[in-house]
Amino acid sequence: MMNKPMSKGEMENQLSRALTQWEKEYLGRGSVLVKADIVRNMIIVLLKGILTPAEQNLAKTQEGLLSIKKIRADLVESGLDQLGEIIEHTTNEKMMSFHTDISTRTGERIMVFMMEENLEKKLQG
Repeated sequence: MMNKPMSKGEMENQLSRALTQWEKEYLGRGSVLVKADIVRNMIIVLLKGILTPAEQNLAKTQEGLLSIKKIRADLVESGLDQLGEIIEHTTNEKMMSFHTDISTRTGERIMVFMMEENLEKKLQG
């Protein structure tokens, strides 16, 4: 029996769940909200509520803010192989590059996975 292809919404949902699980297993805690959107050849992921209370306090100074950004970026980058596997396994597409940043003001992280192909177009059939 053949599985019917996933819709764009189903794939976005599956990516959000998989990334939440990765965060919990790899980083030791998950975000309050994870939302993945597929736009052309990009998977854009918004993660809300990622900072611990201690990090929120530390972010009140410029030095603390830069320190949090660096450590959090290094932590995510160190798990990039796993992230790439999650993305490629879920989409059946090759990931070309990865970009991320964190807002210490809002406690949000954005992740952008650049894919080899226009995933949005493929999902529209």
